[in-house]
Amino acid sequence: MVYLTKIVGYAKGLQRKYLRSGFLDSLCINVKAGAGGMGFPKYGGVGGRGGHVYVVSTTGVSLNILSARVKKNKICAGVGGNSSVKGIIGQPGTDLEIPVPPGVVVYTEEGIRLGEVDKPGSKLIVAKGGIGGCPETGFSGQKGDHYNIVLDLKLIADVALVGFPNAGKSTLLSAISKASPKVADYPFTTVRPHLGTVQYEDLRHISVADLPGLIEGAHVNIGMGHKFLKHVERTKLLMFVVDIQGFRLSQLHTMRNCLETIVLLNKELELYKPDLLDMPAILLINKMDTENAKDIYRDIKPMLENLPKFVSQCPDKFKPEKVMKFNDILTASVALKNKEELHTIKECIRYQIDKTVEKQILEIQDDFTDRKLIEKLQKENRRHAPTLL
Repeated sequence: MVYLTKIVGYAKGLQRKYLRSGFLDSLCINVKAGAGGMGFPKYGGVGGRGGHVYVVSTTGVSLNILSARVKKNKICAGVGGNSSVKGIIGQPGTDLEIPVPPGVVVYTEEGIRLGEVDKPGSKLIVAKGGIGGCPETGFSGQKGDHYNIVLDLKLIADVALVGFPNAGKSTLLSAISKASPKVADYPFTTVRPHLGTVQYEDLRHISVADLPGLIEGAHVNIGMGHKFLKHVERTKLLMFVVDIQGFRLSQLHTMRNCLETIVLLNKELELYKPDLLDMPAILLINKMDTENAKDIYRDIKPMLENLPKFVSQCPDKFKPEKVMKFNDILTASVALKNKEELHTIKECIRYQIDKTVEKQILEIQDDFTDRKLIEKLQKENRRHAPTLL
């Protein structure tokens, strides 16, 4: 019986390990640009430059696919052609393009940021080819760049679901979209991000990302840590999903009530990146069908509406410097899949995103108007103002 128990335990471990390895959001690749071709001293011929290595944003690819295609994670561009009697100027080496999904940020192995590719078709040069042989180099072709780069994917979605484990984020995603993330009643059911698309009657589509649950200390990489917190950065709207009964990771951990979980989520985001607290956000209090849920909500509602006051009474180690401002607060029992509740959630998401986009458009228009006015004043000033000697 002991042996059977061990086997079952190993099987469960393998299943969870498989789920973790199914999604790749960071990949290290060795890139080598081409060397320049040799020059021709007798006729002053110049060798061709070495091929460059580019990262190109491409839809329909993933880092998993790229890792499978690249042998030993090494990529080399073409070598520049030598100068010769038949061709005084050598042919440039063949450039190499690495297809990556939109949202990839490229770093050197030392952590130096080289750039990012957000929009499909955008390119970023990550390794420059060596110059061809010429008088300045003694007609010897120079080596191209050669080092390791890290491709760091940050998912691009309209909405990010943020919350502690087992709050109902995966259930919500499956209820409002056609996504089918794993749903269970134990913490860390979601071990990799899931993307779903909410479709409206007018064919409008809004993408939603279900991220693995956070725990206290996520900002310093405890639990799933910042491995998935980074995906929050590129969304337009944050949706906090909180269990009305609170959260307790295990018997060894302290039980946190609903309000405390909200404050702790606020604190974790602030410690990871304070700018995240300026993002538009809505709060969903989930599991309202559980015991005494309505009574609990009635008691905490005044404090939810005046969250800064409650935060001021929290212990200093939990107290965030800035309190997240929620544009709307919703209650639901997502597991019951009530059509009216789900419709309200979907419409709230749509309204808040539209409101955010409209604000961004107005800011761009105001900035454009200000720049045009400044340019006009400068032009008039040059025409009519006296010239100072």
